[in-house]
Amino acid sequence: MRCHLLVLLVALLTQISGFAQQEPPAKADRDAVVAFAQKAAVRALDFREGDLGSLNRARADFTAEAWRDFMKHMEGFLDQNGAPTFNSSFVPSRDATVLGEDNGIVHLRIPGTLTQTHNQSRTTYPRAAIEVFAGGKPIRIHRLEQITCGRESTLCQ
Repeated sequence: MRCHLLVLLVALLTQISGFAQQEPPAKADRDAVVAFAQKAAVRALDFREGDLGSLNRARADFTAEAWRDFMKHMEGFLDQNGAPTFNSSFVPSRDATVLGEDNGIVHLRIPGTLTQTHNQSRTTYPRAAIEVFAGGKPIRIHRLEQITCGRESTLCQ
């Protein structure tokens, strides 16, 4: 009987330590990911027409696959050298909101105003947001999407 209790106790302690190892990253780790992602996402959407360097300075903040996806959305808006054919800037209206977390990748949304200009044309999206998935070691953006919202949408709040 005593042996069975000992085996049960050891099994129970093993299970508890296994659960502890599967907990999500510490709040400090998540806060570091959010701070990095917010700065990196805004940097990625701030670039100048004809200035390849202003676009590429954000490249190191992305995984290779995420950068390819980001550049795929830029197709048709790059000149023959790969420089943007318009200016872009994003100004956050408040700090990012964490929407979820999976395997150390934090999903967050940053609401704000997106402004794009080309020659004399200027378009401002006062209800915009950036969806970001970031994490890993070192921390990198795994996916970035720009969202523009109509008056009724709550996505950009």
